[in-house]
Amino acid sequence: MEKREMLRSLINYYDNGNKSKFAKRLGITAQGLSTWLSRNSFDIEVIFSKCENISAEWLLTGHGDMLKSVTAAPVVTDTPVSDDNIDRPKAQPLAAIWENTNIKPIPLVTEKAAAGFGNGNFSIEEKDVKEYYVIPKFRYSKVDFMIEVSGLSMYPHFIPGDVIACTILTDQKFLQWNKCHVIATREQGILVKRLMPSEQEGFLTAVSDNKEYPPFDIPVDEITGIALVVGSVGLE
Repeated sequence: MEKREMLRSLINYYDNGNKSKFAKRLGITAQGLSTWLSRNSFDIEVIFSKCENISAEWLLTGHGDMLKSVTAAPVVTDTPVSDDNIDRPKAQPLAAIWENTNIKPIPLVTEKAAAGFGNGNFSIEEKDVKEYYVIPKFRYSKVDFMIEVSGLSMYPHFIPGDVIACTILTDQKFLQWNKCHVIATREQGILVKRLMPSEQEGFLTAVSDNKEYPPFDIPVDEITGIALVVGSVGLE
């Protein structure tokens, strides 16, 4: 099930299809909710914490029932029943659910934050995270971060707004020729290109899928970091 379909199901169930009320329930703006719908994504942590009785499995994978099934045996007691003495099941932290299901949230970071991934002390701060993606298909891939594609140089393989999953390479011997890589450079910033060996020593050749963009060589000492693109998320 697509994320936007899940969102519509949540909006219909919790607020009778009223998007403004649902956005208020989550503590986000109506525009923010519209952005989620258009991007086919949402913040799992926010929904999990604000929507009562929601199934974590459904929220993470889109499979199963949207709501948790709750069964309770009849209680026979002389003690008056009140809110204070009802033994309610405790909610399991979402982080623990991710741990149990082997599905980790992947941060979608700003281009500025991603530019530092070649640094040995690279770490992603919360302020640099736009949102988190939980993608079961990536559970066995080492995905360090995700970024949005800008520009048309990799069209039609990627279009502006597509989100690509990146695995940082710590050694250039793990380069995969003719595969898409994210290259952090000192002068040109972040580039998304296919990499090929260069005829010049000490260079790599960057190749675009869009034939209107000619290949060019990048000096290796100009490159501060390289990450392999292992997958992508895009809209039709």
